[in-house]
Amino acid sequence: MRPTSDTPAYEVVLDWAKIPTDWDLVEVPGLAVDSKDRIFAFTRGEPPVVVFDRNGRVLDSWGTGQFRRPHAACIGPDDCLYCVDDFAHAVRKYAVDGKLLATIGPAGSPSETGYIPDDFLSVKRGGPPYNLPTSIALSASGEIYVTDGYGNSRVHKFSPDGTLLLSWGEPGSGPGQFRLPHGICVDRQGRVCVGDRMNSRIQVFAPTGEFLAQWNDVYQPNDIYIDAEDHVFVAEIGYRPDLPMPGPVPRPGDTFSRVTLRDLEGRILSRITNPDPGAPGGFLSAHAARTDSCGDLYVGEVSATRAKNQGKDRHAFNILQKFRRLRAE
Repeated sequence: MRPTSDTPAYEVVLDWAKIPTDWDLVEVPGLAVDSKDRIFAFTRGEPPVVVFDRNGRVLDSWGTGQFRRPHAACIGPDDCLYCVDDFAHAVRKYAVDGKLLATIGPAGSPSETGYIPDDFLSVKRGGPPYNLPTSIALSASGEIYVTDGYGNSRVHKFSPDGTLLLSWGEPGSGPGQFRLPHGICVDRQGRVCVGDRMNSRIQVFAPTGEFLAQWNDVYQPNDIYIDAEDHVFVAEIGYRPDLPMPGPVPRPGDTFSRVTLRDLEGRILSRITNPDPGAPGGFLSAHAARTDSCGDLYVGEVSATRAKNQGKDRHAFNILQKFRRLRAE
């Protein structure tokens, strides 16, 4: 595809991350990029937080012993790093050097929702924060939105100082209901986009939680991110024939993990993927997508988890890739 200002195109950068040979990052469920184009990889190995420059060189690392299971990360307008630790039922705010600054909401004990462990469809009722939270996004004015998540069916909104303002969502498939709210982002108008993973859709809400719209041509969305040019990146697991899926029948090319590039109304502009999930540019389970100030794209995966579930060798798949944005001539 020839790149244009409306539809950028990308090429994979081979061997981008210069990871020391004695490190094992396992997988990268969370990514964030700060105002200095430092890329923060939130990993499930050691070390848990790795900071790269645009050329893939390691600038810093920290976090050993601080997380039970990393799940998602974002950079706020204050240039601080916000991390979601699902097994710890916790969301925390850090300085970029790893200093803990705040805990957003309660931490440590799951709320009561009727959830049965490992059964994402078992949630009986929406509950307070948290039960296995999944993702986080901040508005331009600093309000904090958290999807909650594997053991809940809600979005929680906090003030910049961490005060809970409101929560919305219940289990189900109707407007404003969720089955595993997973990814979240906020556009410049303040609209909140939520990846409703097990319903295979993205729901769009007002900042007050009022349902506005939904996008149905999505296959198990893991992450949603909006760049400075209002391009929407959606990391999708892909079609699962063993699970009931609402929405359109998958077409060729929809059956494997991908990142779709969309406009603010959800229309697909392009797809980034490779039918071979172990090849450069391919994904086994794309879980996080972020861009830097040059428009280059970074994608993290939970390929180890999915490889284990499929009885495959995790080392045969990618965990962190960079895609260079191609510029129109």
